[in-house]
Amino acid sequence: MAKVLGIGNALVDILIKLKDDTLLSSFSLPKGSMQLVDKDFARKLEKAADELDKQQASGGSAANTIHGLAQLGIKTGFIGKVGSDTLGNFFREDMEKSGINPILFHGQSDTGRAVTLISPDSERTFAVYLGAALEQTSDEINSALFEGYQYLHIEGYLVQNHELIETALKLAKQNNLMVSLDLASYNVVEDNCDFLKACVAGYVDIIFANEEEAKAFTGKEPEEALVDLADITEIAVVKIGEKGSLIMKNNEFYKVGIVKANCIDTTGAGDLYAAGFLCGLINDLPPGESGEIGALLSGKVIENIGAKINRNTWNEIKNNL
Repeated sequence: MAKVLGIGNALVDILIKLKDDTLLSSFSLPKGSMQLVDKDFARKLEKAADELDKQQASGGSAANTIHGLAQLGIKTGFIGKVGSDTLGNFFREDMEKSGINPILFHGQSDTGRAVTLISPDSERTFAVYLGAALEQTSDEINSALFEGYQYLHIEGYLVQNHELIETALKLAKQNNLMVSLDLASYNVVEDNCDFLKACVAGYVDIIFANEEEAKAFTGKEPEEALVDLADITEIAVVKIGEKGSLIMKNNEFYKVGIVKANCIDTTGAGDLYAAGFLCGLINDLPPGESGEIGALLSGKVIENIGAKINRNTWNEIKNNL
């Protein structure tokens, strides 16, 4: 069976459940956005939320997808960079417990963390201190890391380092890997649109975007955006929230609904959708059925806080599959 290698920002998620959106306003954080912040900002934000419910989990968009694939029995690896600290050890141990091969470099800075602010309506706002993840360089990536893998999954959040992304994409293609890219966030796309368009057209086989990201990339509404994305990739997926997802491959169109869920926190919904979809492809399922697996995982992860599905639910998912 095909193996999947992920590359992205190795972060520890600090999940904070808000009572209202006052904290977002006081720190000038646009609701639903992803903002890069420095260590002092992250610490002040965490301190301001001291009285609120918090949880901690290993995270980062690509790492979440890789974790989901590992739980589905797919052999996986993950490339990232952490600090030589407690959070870095926590991240590595979580990878290993999940059966993922951690290819982790160590930086001078603290391990990065994503302060995830969860509004009462389940919308997420991210204040991300990249820390050691920002120190990851293209020089650390070599062809040998890609040997034995058939897929590379890369997150758009890694776009802060153009040279690293380009190197990873080129090495993946030199080693005949299929490349999937999750666009990650509408403001990331807006700020790096030309670069991302060049990467997608040159290297990407499978692209995942939500409605806002697809519009930022193409300037169009979901169905028209899907056509544009499918023109430059083999498979295009546009997720449209409560309406499900749209998929196109070889000019064939698929529409997939959602799985009814008691939504508590949408953190990881897109990441787990990608995991389910890629699992379907690896098992030679058609795009529509792959999308249904993505929808199932997406529906299950939003029923709890954070981007991890608990063990009992994973057993239920695997039985259903």
